[in-house]
Amino acid sequence: MANSTTSSRSLALDIFRGMTVCFMIIVNTPGSETFTYGPLKHAAWHGFTPTDLVFPSFLFAVGNAMSFAMRKFETMEQAAVLGKIFKRTLLIFFLGFLMYWFPFFQEHDGHWTLSPFSHTRILGVLQRIALCYCIASLLIYYTSPRTVYITAWVLLIGYWFILLFFPVPGADPYSMTGNAGYRLDVWLMGENHMYHGEGVAFDPEGLLSTLPAVVNVIAGYFTGVFVSRKGKEYEGLTMLLLWGTALIAVACAWNLVFPINKKLWTAPFVLTTVGIDLVLLSFLIYFIEFKGATRWTPFFAVFGKNPLFVYLVSELLIVVFFTVHVGDGENLHEWINRVSYQAIFPGPFGSLLFALSYMMVCWCVGKVLDMKKIYIRV
Repeated sequence: MANSTTSSRSLALDIFRGMTVCFMIIVNTPGSETFTYGPLKHAAWHGFTPTDLVFPSFLFAVGNAMSFAMRKFETMEQAAVLGKIFKRTLLIFFLGFLMYWFPFFQEHDGHWTLSPFSHTRILGVLQRIALCYCIASLLIYYTSPRTVYITAWVLLIGYWFILLFFPVPGADPYSMTGNAGYRLDVWLMGENHMYHGEGVAFDPEGLLSTLPAVVNVIAGYFTGVFVSRKGKEYEGLTMLLLWGTALIAVACAWNLVFPINKKLWTAPFVLTTVGIDLVLLSFLIYFIEFKGATRWTPFFAVFGKNPLFVYLVSELLIVVFFTVHVGDGENLHEWINRVSYQAIFPGPFGSLLFALSYMMVCWCVGKVLDMKKIYIRV
């Protein structure tokens, strides 16, 4: 990481990315898993909720930012470009791994010991961002736009065929522990290195499902290129809206034979999220760039200018809340909710208020950095 002052930036992109990070923190840190509004939960399996849009939108924003970064690569030597891509990939991946290993120590029978690497999750959110960024960057840098388009469709359709023809023998190819991605992750990493939040060893950011996720980054990149050329024209915004609507329609039709599923990151899920992102970005550009309605934007810009750092702060701080115990088996997170939010506003509303309060704490961190003109690049 390095600190630098801000350079030329796209306000609409900052706001889009900032809104994504803001919503990501809210849905990741409810006051209570039991009392949470339905739209603030991921779909249990097949289906789609607003929460399912958050992560793919962040990948879309990564691609959008790449459209500006790639211009700098044109004036750099190939070795320097590759060094920059691989360095960023490894750093983001390593940060993601450390985030899951944190706080590095655990208590056992009254003694503190080093958390074992043998039971630390390897893949995850930041790791997927790193891998998708790396694959998309190399594709865009070394091949023509036409080749990238074709590769994107090959990734989507090829992933569908892999799920269909290489499931766990005798299992539903679209089930949690029967799909080809689960089969690959267990063989490659072992269950101890996978996510267990579903009650079984299953990684929603698994290796195989990272391939279709690359398309979210690619779509964001070409959207950024298009916006830089025609984003100031009504014709350009109309095209974004039409493409967004068309992708959502195709996704709905494809869903009849290949279900929309965030945890499997299916092709219809990719098209749905890219389509919605195109529509949302169109409206943001219209109001911010065309109408000059920017009075509401500074709040989200704080998140957008230091997205990865603020996200890391949000994830690490909540781990501290769960690690610190203040009573008889009660951690700090549970205690805060019991004596304040749930005591005053019992149920989902109290849980939402905690999430909003926690989001504001993270916003304050980002605001301090912004006031000091510190923008942390990875």
